Amino acid sequence: MELFSKNKTYDFMSKKNIFISISLSLIAISLFFIFTKGFNWGIDFKGGIEIQVKFDKNINIADVRKYVSKEFKGANITTFGAPNEILIRLNVDAVDENVKKSLGSEIKKLLSPLEKVDIRRVDIVGAKVGNELKEKGINALIFAIIGILIYVAFRFEWRFALASIFALIHDTIISLGAVSIFHIEVNLDVLAAILTLMGYSLNDTIVVFDRIREQVQISKETNLAKIINEAVSNTLSRTVLTSLTTFFVVLTLFLFGGEIIKPFSFTLLVGIIVGTYSSIFIASPLLIWLGFKVNDYRKKLAEKEKIRKEKERLRKMYEGGVV
Repeated sequence: MELFSKNKTYDFMSKKNIFISISLSLIAISLFFIFTKGFNWGIDFKGGIEIQVKFDKNINIADVRKYVSKEFKGANITTFGAPNEILIRLNVDAVDENVKKSLGSEIKKLLSPLEKVDIRRVDIVGAKVGNELKEKGINALIFAIIGILIYVAFRFEWRFALASIFALIHDTIISLGAVSIFHIEVNLDVLAAILTLMGYSLNDTIVVFDRIREQVQISKETNLAKIINEAVSNTLSRTVLTSLTTFFVVLTLFLFGGEIIKPFSFTLLVGIIVGTYSSIFIASPLLIWLGFKVNDYRKKLAEKEKIRKEKERLRKMYEGGVV
């Protein structure tokens, strides 16, 4: 199945300024919300206590708040998917150490006048542990970017590496901006989603870059913009179909996976859309602005091929006993 004809070359590069302007606008909006509104840090990063309870019947959340607030001030209480499931968040400092040991029993006792209730889970994360997780999460992102930079520079050329890193930063900022705008709870699942979309986006970008590199070798064209247009047009169907397949799977997770998986699936949904956009419209134009020269690259390839052939000739001479 082909969404786009391989025989048709689409002129993406003539509209590169429009695409870049859209991306810069999205990045500016994302950074504005990230620095002004910030993130809704979850229990994994800021520390706290989460208790998930399930009632036999649908319950009025106002009644739950009334009973819990008698014992625990400042509790954050929300429904968790179904109307009979409630998530209770408590500040870890607001709970006495002795109470923590039997917190499930205490909550069950408080809510027992309302309806029969079961404690599904109790998660306790200290503020110190939360800060450590936040620090390690940021380190994971930094090391991932450095590793990607080294690999792509070794696999292709430094301009390809820089372009792919810029595209990754573009995807990450816009995805985090969406998380901030929609007040999505940031926990380890969101961090996992960010790392996943980095790998996913890079995969698409490398496929496009690999096609550009092949096009440079097989084409007699010296105009980089035309070479990029041909390469991107050839991979367009593959890129879009792969992205659509993944998108619908993640969309199913988002719609039917329940509240606990929504932060992860939402981040991935945004990341897939933005990552596909950047692979097609952002990463390739960056090569032009970074000063990639077709003729210089062909000379490098010719030199490598010459060295390879010389090594092959010497190897054959050695194997044949000729010194």
